[in-house]
Amino acid sequence: MASTLSNWAALRRKDRVRDKTKANAQRQKLYKNFIEETSKLYADALANDPSEISQLVSIYALIGRMRVLSSDHVIEAAEKAGRLIIEAYLSPNKTFADLTEVVSKMDPLRDFSEACRLDLRASHTAF
Repeated sequence: MASTLSNWAALRRKDRVRDKTKANAQRQKLYKNFIEETSKLYADALANDPSEISQLVSIYALIGRMRVLSSDHVIEAAEKAGRLIIEAYLSPNKTFADLTEVVSKMDPLRDFSEACRLDLRASHTAF
């Protein structure tokens, strides 16, 4: 009986580790997609007039998925990045010469990427 309980406990631990690894991989993929989509939209926002609202839907769909899988800190940082993109669309267009000023002042994904790093690090230590 002790052997059976030991095997059962080992299998449960293995299942938990597998589930956490899978959830971690899902979050990594979600964060990667958000960073890629947000980067494209931010670049577009700097150089173009207000875009179609439909282009912004993709990042808000990703934020919605994060609400299910991620920490509050990650969600807040993602929402902040979304607001920065909207502000960039509403501000005057930037020229290539203006880009050095813009880049040094603001990185719309800095807070988000740091929050993701902390979130993923915390999930690794939970194993």
